[in-house]
Amino acid sequence: MNNKRSDNFDKFSNKKKGSAVKEEYRQEKKKAKVESRAAGEAARQRKKDKERGIIVEPVGNNKRGSFSKKETVSAPPTYLMPLRAKEYPSKATEQAEKAAKYGADKRTAGPRTIAGKKVRTPESMDRADVKRTASIGKVTANTEAPHDQMPLNKFIAHSGISGRREAAELVKAGHVTVNGDTILEPGYKVQYKDVVRLKGKVLQLQVTPVYILLNKPKDYICTASDPEGRKTVMDIIKNATTQRMFPVGRLDRNTTGVLILTNDGDLAQKLTHPSYEIKKIYEVTLDKPVTKADLEAIAAGMELEDGFIAADAVSYLSNTSKNIVGIEIHSGRNRIVRRIFEHLGYDVRHLDRVMFANLTKKNVDRGKWRFLAEKEVRLLKFMNKSFTRKSAQ
Repeated sequence: MNNKRSDNFDKFSNKKKGSAVKEEYRQEKKKAKVESRAAGEAARQRKKDKERGIIVEPVGNNKRGSFSKKETVSAPPTYLMPLRAKEYPSKATEQAEKAAKYGADKRTAGPRTIAGKKVRTPESMDRADVKRTASIGKVTANTEAPHDQMPLNKFIAHSGISGRREAAELVKAGHVTVNGDTILEPGYKVQYKDVVRLKGKVLQLQVTPVYILLNKPKDYICTASDPEGRKTVMDIIKNATTQRMFPVGRLDRNTTGVLILTNDGDLAQKLTHPSYEIKKIYEVTLDKPVTKADLEAIAAGMELEDGFIAADAVSYLSNTSKNIVGIEIHSGRNRIVRRIFEHLGYDVRHLDRVMFANLTKKNVDRGKWRFLAEKEVRLLKFMNKSFTRKSAQ
């Protein structure tokens, strides 16, 4: 009986604990990875050997890694002779082979010139050049620091026309000119001052898009420059970027609040075009209390000198002071809020835009600015339905 208990105790004490089992599993997994990596390396080596003119034959039971090598019967070219691992043909050997292949054909043998500039042919491009030429993708170029040289197909891609591979096809098809000369080499180096045309249209590098939200103060005008020397909103953001910026929409000189500045023309068009009906909310301080009848008139709509206008919403902002109201409107007509209240006999003492599209001046003091976050820009570009009015059916 004691022997039986002893045997059971020995089985229990000798049983592998959880940590030991996990460690054994990790070691087996690690060993399997090493074997798999070795098999992959062997497969890659066989592929290289085959490209270099070496026949790979299975031996034995044809297990993984059980291969032998022998040289081909026909003598391969010099640059395909069997090489040691990680060894490649020398530069001199490659040049000798090219000379033997191309002879005295100057059109394809190494560097040549187009429009007085030295150009490399695809045959003379190194591996890195070929890899860059074949890459795909539209990249937004930053032209704050002008480039010295850039491959032609890359220049086209950075102009927003297509990816680099498609750009290379356009070049080879003869659709691209540089300084008036047709260029057929995608790798042709474009200088900063060169004029590149695609089917007659001048191409320009895209600039890095910049988006700024400004809490505009009084006495600043919304223009890039003023011949009268008055202060402009550009004076406030002059240290923000070297890009050429412009305001999206305009606020009167004495109107304060949310203003967007950008160099993205497409977005500016969306935010200002009447068809998008972008929502704007203003806080209006008047010279006297606004009557409830006038609020109802503003909501119902009225006829001004430039046509009918109705607010999307209007209400008092305080139960105690009825000379401060909030108005939501999507029209972008010039001085429209001021003209609505002036039409009803009120004098606007102060006008502050508290929201434009989905943007507010929260955490931005008067006269200060900040860059828009990526999420904010994305919402503006896709015109989120939460801040756009539905068009009338």
